[in-house]
Amino acid sequence: MSNLDPLPYGKQSITPDDVAAVTEVLQSPFLTQGPVLPVFEQALSNYTKSQYSIAVNSATSALHIACLALGVEPGDRIWTSPITFVASANCGRYCGAKVEFVDIDPRTALLDTDLLKKKLIAADRDGALPKVIIPVHLTGTSCDMALIGELADLFGVHIIEDASHAIGAYYMDMPVGNCRFSSISVFSFHPVKIITTAEGGLATTNDPILAERMYLLRSHGIERNPEKFELQSPGPWYYEQHGLGFNYRLTELQAALGLSQLKRLDLIVDERNRLLDNYKCLLKDLPITFLEIPSSCRSSVHLAVILLETINPLNHRRVFEGLRSASIGVQLHYSPVHLQPYYRSLGWKMDDFPFAESYASRAISLPLFPGLTEDDQQRVADALRTLL
Repeated sequence: MSNLDPLPYGKQSITPDDVAAVTEVLQSPFLTQGPVLPVFEQALSNYTKSQYSIAVNSATSALHIACLALGVEPGDRIWTSPITFVASANCGRYCGAKVEFVDIDPRTALLDTDLLKKKLIAADRDGALPKVIIPVHLTGTSCDMALIGELADLFGVHIIEDASHAIGAYYMDMPVGNCRFSSISVFSFHPVKIITTAEGGLATTNDPILAERMYLLRSHGIERNPEKFELQSPGPWYYEQHGLGFNYRLTELQAALGLSQLKRLDLIVDERNRLLDNYKCLLKDLPITFLEIPSSCRSSVHLAVILLETINPLNHRRVFEGLRSASIGVQLHYSPVHLQPYYRSLGWKMDDFPFAESYASRAISLPLFPGLTEDDQQRVADALRTLL
């Protein structure tokens, strides 16, 4: 075991300004449901160039209420990528929907649009179209949303962008989350993501009806606007529950932290891109490849994923464990969702999505976060060179 300080694959960056912003809220009358949250939401709408932002306590919650807002219910289908965190699929299961998958493009690990088109044509023929498709912007790189949006319009399908990795990313010179090609986009503010609210998530949309549904769903389905009451108000204490919602609210403390972090989002994304470029330079002579970033995208580089050149599960494990033994906190993003025991119990099995399975047998996420030094990266490169 290495005596060197451990390098995590990702971690938060907290500045004195962040601490001051949270402290100010702690000393205010409101710790939740106060004035900072709507300011944070408006700032995210301004940044993403979307009409509405709905902040919640996690990206999982955002995916859930996004599905509900679009009317996903038992008997419906949602499709997503098998290479993602399980929440991208689970959100459909929460609504009682059947979850299906579309394999990835092995060059990018993003949803393969050719396979998506073929699957949509077959599903249209069989009367089995999904209500929602959830493309995943893995590592912070946008899927080909123009083509996905075109297919969605053609087949009458809704799109939720799982942009959990991609705040600060751009596609076709527009910020991810603008919802030009989707109904809703979802971001994560978990500590290892680009910016953090400790835990938290957010949905963006340009549709006022979807926004209103998600506002209600995040807070018990409760309406406090007298103009929208269905019954006559008996007094100023009155509110109405208009549906079955949840306690998915984001606190004032979290919103203040996110608002402070948002001010340096572009600098963070610049640093992440620089770190990725440096890895590519340091590792260019090794038998590995990096995931491709299409020319239409500026990735937020949430992750630096390398692919070992040959498919060899034993070698993959040897390299992975060797790096961890050197106190280098590598990770796999992700094991294919369809091979998780829960999804196997629903009928999925090995060889259903060969590109996803091949990817998972070769992929390793290297440490990448603000503050990672050139010496840290050299240490990773030296360890990899020894192992390979």
